[in-house]
Amino acid sequence: MPATIIMGGMWGDEGKGKLTDALASNADIVVRANGGSNAGHTVETDLGVFKLHLVPSGILHPGVICAIGAGVVIEPRTLITELDNLIARGIDVSNLRISDRAHIVMPWHPLIDKLEEQRREGEEIGTTLRGNGPAYADKVSRHGLRMADMRRLDGLRRKLAIELDARNQILQGVYGQEPLDFNRIYRDFVEYADRLVPYLTPTEVLVQDALENDRRVLVECAQAALLDIDYGTYPYVTSSSPTAAGACQGAGVAPTQVEKIIGVYKAYTTRVGAGPMPAELKDETGELIRRRGNEYGTTTGRPRRTGWYDAVAARHTRRLNGVTDIALTLLDVLDPFPEISLCTAYEGPEGEFTHLPALIEDLEGVEPVWARIAGWQEDITRVRSYDELPAQARAYLATIESLTGAPITFIGVGPAREALIDRRLAEARS
Repeated sequence: MPATIIMGGMWGDEGKGKLTDALASNADIVVRANGGSNAGHTVETDLGVFKLHLVPSGILHPGVICAIGAGVVIEPRTLITELDNLIARGIDVSNLRISDRAHIVMPWHPLIDKLEEQRREGEEIGTTLRGNGPAYADKVSRHGLRMADMRRLDGLRRKLAIELDARNQILQGVYGQEPLDFNRIYRDFVEYADRLVPYLTPTEVLVQDALENDRRVLVECAQAALLDIDYGTYPYVTSSSPTAAGACQGAGVAPTQVEKIIGVYKAYTTRVGAGPMPAELKDETGELIRRRGNEYGTTTGRPRRTGWYDAVAARHTRRLNGVTDIALTLLDVLDPFPEISLCTAYEGPEGEFTHLPALIEDLEGVEPVWARIAGWQEDITRVRSYDELPAQARAYLATIESLTGAPITFIGVGPAREALIDRRLAEARS
C-alpha cells in the first residue's frame, strides 16, 4: 500500500490539519515529516477545536499510530505541554512515536532567532521566533543534539557542555548577552528525558515495516511549498523542505513508495510575515476575506495577508511537487462576492511572465494579471456533494483546475469535520 503525502501548496495555513484528520480515519500510520512548533494545524471535532503544533493531526483517531519523523525539530517543553493538554481533554496519546533521529530545539535557538531578526533592521524574515531556523542550521552544520541523546544522559551532558560553551561565546561576544546556565539546562533535560524517552523509536523502520505489510501511511507536511528553502520565495522561507521530496526525506519514505501527493490550496491566497505576495489585496475586499476566513496565525495570532487565488504560484508548486490531487479549502469564504478574481500571470517591466523568479527583486512591483469570474453569492456551508454546489462555484473550481493543472478532489466548505466534500465518493457511486 503506497504512501500518501499531504502538503501545503502556497505559503502555509491552507488547512492541512483538517485534511489529515479526515483521511487519518482510514490510515494506519500518520507521520509528521518536517518543521517544528512554528507550525500550527487546527482541527475541529465533536470534542472541540484542537490546535496542534508538533503532534500529528491523526492523534485524534484512536488506534492510529502517529509518528514525529526525523525531519522535525522538537522543542521538548512545547511537546510535553501539547501532550499534557491532549491528555487533559481525554485524548489517548499512547500511540505517539517520536523519531530518535529528530533534532532538538535547544534553549539558545529561540534566543539566537530573536537576536538575528533584530539585526536585520527593517528586513526581518518574519519568523515565529521559536528557534527552528537556528536548530536546522545546527543540524546541517553537525552541531545539533538529537532526541536519541536523551537516552544516555552522560553523553548528553558531555555534548551539551561542548555546544553550550560555543553558543555562550557567541551570545556574549556577538550579541552582548548574558551566558546561559549549564546546570539549569541539564536539569531541564533530565526531566524532558523522563517524559519523552518512552516514546522514542526508529520511526523510519516503523514506516518501512508498515509499507512492506501493505499498511496505509499518511505523511503530513508542515508549512508549505512556497516556503521551501530551495524553491520558495527566498529568503522569506522556512528552514526545511516542506515539499513532496522533503516529506519523503523527513518521514523515511522512498519516492517510489508514494502513490498520491495531495496539494492543499485555499480558494484564495494568504501569507504570514514578510515576503512577496503579488496577488495581495490591501483593501476592504482583503479585509473581508480575512474576517470570513478567520485569517490569524495558529501559532502567533498574527493577522495573515490575504489576496485572490494566485494561479502562477499554484502551478509552480503543483509542477515541482507532482501534485496528483488538489484539496481546495475555505471555498465558503468567497460566498458573498459578486465577482471573484484569479491571478493568471505577473506583469513586469519586460512584459508578462508566469513563473516565480529566483530573485525577490524581480517580483517587487509586478502587477497581477487578473481573470474574473462570476461569484455565487449564496451560503454553501451545508453543501455535502459536488453536484449540490452552485453552478458558478463549480465554474470557479473548473477554472482553478485548468490554471493549476490538477483535479480538485476535496473541497472544504466549512471548519467542521463533515464540511469536506470528497469527489471520490460521487465517482464511486457512479
